[in-house]
Formats: sequence, structure tokens, C-alpha cells
Amino acid sequence: MGLRKRSMVAVLAVSSLGLAACGQSSGSGDTIELTIAQNAIAGGKNAAAADFIAKWVIPQFEAAEKAKGKDVKVKFVPSGVDDEQYKTKLSLDLKSGKGADVIDIDGIWAGEFAEAGYIKPLSDVVGADADKWDGWQQIPESVQGLATYNGKKYALPIGTDGRVLYFNKSLLQKAGLPADWQPKSWQEILDAGTKLKSSGVPVPIQINAGTAMGEATSMQGVLPLLAGAGGEIQKDGKWAGASQPLKDALGLYQKIYGGSGLGDPKLQQEAKGRDKSFQQFAEGKIGILMEGDYFWRGVVNPKDGIAKMADRDQNVGYALIPAIEPGKGLRGQDFVSMSGGALRTVNPNSKHPKEAFELLTFTLSPDALKEETKNGNVRITPRTDVNKEILAGEPLLTFISEKVLPLTAYRPPVAVYPQVSAALQEATAAVVGGKTPDQAAAEYQTKLEGLVGGAGNIAS
Repeated sequence: MGLRKRSMVAVLAVSSLGLAACGQSSGSGDTIELTIAQNAIAGGKNAAAADFIAKWVIPQFEAAEKAKGKDVKVKFVPSGVDDEQYKTKLSLDLKSGKGADVIDIDGIWAGEFAEAGYIKPLSDVVGADADKWDGWQQIPESVQGLATYNGKKYALPIGTDGRVLYFNKSLLQKAGLPADWQPKSWQEILDAGTKLKSSGVPVPIQINAGTAMGEATSMQGVLPLLAGAGGEIQKDGKWAGASQPLKDALGLYQKIYGGSGLGDPKLQQEAKGRDKSFQQFAEGKIGILMEGDYFWRGVVNPKDGIAKMADRDQNVGYALIPAIEPGKGLRGQDFVSMSGGALRTVNPNSKHPKEAFELLTFTLSPDALKEETKNGNVRITPRTDVNKEILAGEPLLTFISEKVLPLTAYRPPVAVYPQVSAALQEATAAVVGGKTPDQAAAEYQTKLEGLVGGAGNIAS
């Protein structure tokens, strides 16, 4: 999935609930009142996140502040609605100077909210303390990039993920490939696909394509390939149109789906194609598949996955996504990935920004993150020190934390991105449907010009 199904968004339309605006004092003079809100509710959406804030964060934080001689009271404002509805409520609150003191937003909304003035750089809201927080040293620079817009930090990243190539070890070994397979180029992926086909594997390679898979096509398909060819969808405010990296990425789709038999083009056009690909991988019918860590945790998980694999830990291998050729990837890298994630920030309207920032950083302290990820809630946190400890028994998540995150990339956090993403998905569908990479790239560029305000906003 493109985005982690946890509390991605954060503020409730506080005004609509008749609650006090952010951090308003109760009038006692000394008591500081803070609110923290997420799109999470006990017994409903993101219930574990709601319980963690209400039952652990709030009492622990209040006690820690009391030990410093401060009387701080925190109220959790729950909600449980569709993320897009929440985004609308959040925008209205921030626009009208309301909302909770500490809020979560989806990382992909950061630029749009920053441009609108709904959120501001942390150093502007909080002061010098924002840059002095010791936790920054534990967050890889690539992950800090998720919270950065125009060179300024607007939030703290609260979680992330990464994409890899999964493969069925026994199918690869039958085809004469090693169980610790790690391709170093796109050609090596295609060569492995050819060997898998010769050994009778029905679908040697599965890389998401087409519009039915939605954002999964972008995040687990065309965007990692674009990065692997040395390109990025937007750079320095200019969008990449019918660029050579895009043509290279679409060219790989053509080699997989254009009659070679290395991939199943019909799967890319079915409404439930992605779910079907999960089942087929679990059944040993797909050899190589590009996906995020959600695939390991939520799909082929032997305990509660949607396509359980009893032998997952023994038979599912994973490898870094290679560049088209060594050194030809984004930033001159040999390997690439894409990540999504959520952010947590201080509402610029907060009456108590210093204490709100203390609450924000408290939720991302080692103790808090270790507590939050107990009892089967293990995930990749933004902190290297915490990941080293909590991911010790999780080989795939450790691999992503240590090997993938340092070289990953993120989607541009701008309002028009979802429409641009849809146009990219259409370009992959066109190639799967038989058009040439050049034709599909030219059609994409035409659509892109209409979306981003003309050819002047597209890199030549």
C-alpha cells in the first residue's frame, strides 16, 4: 500500500465538536491545557493508536511535566473517518486558527499545507528548540526529507516504509538461481524471469501496472523504476515529462508485459488484480514481485496475513531494487526505493507551542516508540536507535531500516501529485495495452502539461 494504515491524519474539526481552540487555558492561571488529535478512535479506526495516546502517552507525559514543576493537562480528541474527509476537516480547522496543538498529517500533504500557510516551519513556531531536539541525530537524512519542504523542517516523521523485490526462493533455486539472489541491473531481473519461465513458473515477474491498482502502481512500480533510471517525478519545482528515465521505466514494462510471457498483462487490468497477485505469490505461481514492507507484514504473514504463507520465513527472499545499471540510479546510486509515511507537527495556532513541542517529541522518544510497537504492532519507526532494538527479531524490517531507508526517495508533497500519479498509471496501462514507451511517454507529457500549468513547469 502506498500509505501505512495508521493514524495518518490528525486534527479533528475541533470547532464542530464545540471544544476549546488549541491549548486554551481553563482560567486557573497555572494549568497548561494541550490537545492532541489523530484520525483514530477506541474500538474503531486505528484503535491501537488511540488507546496508546489515551492510556500511555497522556498519563506518562503529564507525570514527566509534573516532575519538571509544570501542571500540564492533555486531552485526546478522537475521530475515525475517511482520510480525505479528515484532510478537509483539518484544512478548515487550520485555516480558521483552530485545531489541536499537536496534529498528524499524511506526508504527501505537507507541501500543500505549507504553501497554504496551514503549517509552518517548526523553528518558526517553536523557536531554536526545534532544531536542538536530540532525536534528529537518530533519524536518517533520507527520512528527515519526508518532513522537509523547501529546505525547512515542518514536522517530525512518525513512521515510514520501503519497497523491495520479493522472490520465492524454491522457485528461483529450481530455475538455477541462488537463494540469496540480488540483481544488480534490470537485465538481471529479466534474465531471472526468463529462467523462471523456462522452469515452468506461470508468472515469472509481477510489477504493478495500470490504473486498477491505483497508487500501488506508482509506489510499487513506475516511481521506483523512474528512480532506478536516474529520474524523479519532480525536481526543483519542475516536473519530469517524456524524459529518458520515464521512457526507460516504461521500456521495462514493455519487456515484461509486451508478449515475452514474463508477466501477466491481464492481471494489471483486473479490478482485483493486486489482491490476485498476492494469492498467486502465496501459491507459488509468481516468482518475483515488487512490493512494500506491508506485503511481508500484512499479506504473506503466516499468522494473520490476507494471503498467508506458512513457510514465509524460510521461502520468501527479498532483495534491493537495482538501478537500470550500477551507478545509474537516482543520486548515482546502485539501488533505489520509494517510501511513504506520516508526520506529526505543532499547530501554528497553538497558545503553548513550547509545551506542544515537548508533547510532540515525547511521542517520538525511545520509550514511547518501544511501548507503541509492543504486542504485535512492530513497524519501522523513524529512529535508528529504536529500530535496532525493536526490529531485532524482524529480518525484513531490519533490512529495510538499515539498507533501504538510507537510499530511498519520497513522492513530491504537493497538491497536484495525485493527478500526476494517475497520469503515470495511465502511461503504464498504455504500454501493457500495446503502445510503445515513446507513445505512452508523449501522451503522459501532454496530460502533465494540462495538470501542472503548461510546458514551462516541465523540465526540458
